[in-house]
Amino acid sequence: MTGQDWIEKDFYAALGISKDADQAEIKKAYRKLARQYHPDQNPGDDAAEARFKEIGEAYAVLSDTEQKQQYDAIRSMAGGGARFAGGPGGGPAGFEDVFGSMFGGGTGRAGGPGGPRVQYQQPGGFEDILGQMFGGGAGRRPAGFGGPQQRKGADIEHKASLSFRAAVQGTTVELTVDGKDLTARIPAGVHEGQKIRLRGRGRPGVNGGPAGDLLIKISVEPHPVFSADGNNLRMTLPVTFAEAALGTTVEVPTLSGETVRLKVPSGTPSGRTLRVKGRGVPAKHPGDLLVTVQVAVPQKLSRAQKKALEEFAAEVDGEDVRAGLAERAAR
Repeated sequence: MTGQDWIEKDFYAALGISKDADQAEIKKAYRKLARQYHPDQNPGDDAAEARFKEIGEAYAVLSDTEQKQQYDAIRSMAGGGARFAGGPGGGPAGFEDVFGSMFGGGTGRAGGPGGPRVQYQQPGGFEDILGQMFGGGAGRRPAGFGGPQQRKGADIEHKASLSFRAAVQGTTVELTVDGKDLTARIPAGVHEGQKIRLRGRGRPGVNGGPAGDLLIKISVEPHPVFSADGNNLRMTLPVTFAEAALGTTVEVPTLSGETVRLKVPSGTPSGRTLRVKGRGVPAKHPGDLLVTVQVAVPQKLSRAQKKALEEFAAEVDGEDVRAGLAERAAR
C-alpha cells in the first residue's frame, strides 16, 4: 500500500464507524462485516470478495494504535483525502510537492526569477519523508506503507463418507487435495454434516501469509441397528409380550461386537428405554447404550396360542387400560 492510498482511502467509512470510534467499536464493526462478506459465505461473488479485502485492509490499519495515529495525521494534513492541486505558478502540484516544500524540498526557479523551473526534493521521495515524520528515518517506511500485505490462504472443503462404525470409533481417511495425497485423523464420535478442520492444510498464503485450512465435511452411512445421540448410542430391542409382562434377561449386542446381559423388569411397557452404562461412543467421556423396548406382536397365532390369549383376556376383562383418555384429550 502506498502513501497516496492512505490519503485517498477512508478506512472509517469502510468499517462504517466514526473517527472517534475506540478499539472495541472498531473490532465489533470489523467482525460483523467480515462475517457478512467472508468468501465462504459468498462463494463466487467477486464484489463480496473485494469488499472483504477492503474491510481487512481498513482493520489492519485502524486496529494498530501507531498506524491509526499515522493514518489520522496524514489524512488530516491532506484535508481528509483529497489530492492537492494548483502548485506554484498555477501548475499542478501533488501531495508529494507539498510535503517536499514542508521538509526541505519542493520546486523553484534555477538562477532566480525567470529561470527554468526545477525540483529540489529530498532523496527518497514521499515515502521517506513520511518515514522521517514518524521516526522512521531516511530509507525506512512507517507501518502500513511499503510492500503488499500478507494474507491468509483460502480454505479448502473436502467431503469424506464414513461407515457408522468408523464415525463412532474414529478412523483415518486418505484424501487427495490439489493433487497431493494426505492422511487425516477423524476423531471418535463425529456426526453427519460435521466439519473437521485441519489447520494449515489449505491453499498457500499470499505474500508470506499463513496457509488456509482444510475442512473435511463428514457424511455418515446409516447403521441397521444403532443410531447416534451425542455420545450415546441407541437401539431398539424386540421382546415378546410374555417377556415384557413377566420380566426376563436378554443378550444385547454392542457396536464393539460383544454382547451384554440386560435385565428387562417385569411389567416393562413397549417404548421404555433401558440404559447400559459405558457402551456408547468411546470418547474421552464415553456415552451409554440406550435400549428401547419394543413389544413384538405376533402376526399369526396357533390354535393353542389363541386359546391361551382368550383365557388371559377373560381374566383381565374388568381392566380398562384407556380409562381417562377421552377426558385428558378434551383438556
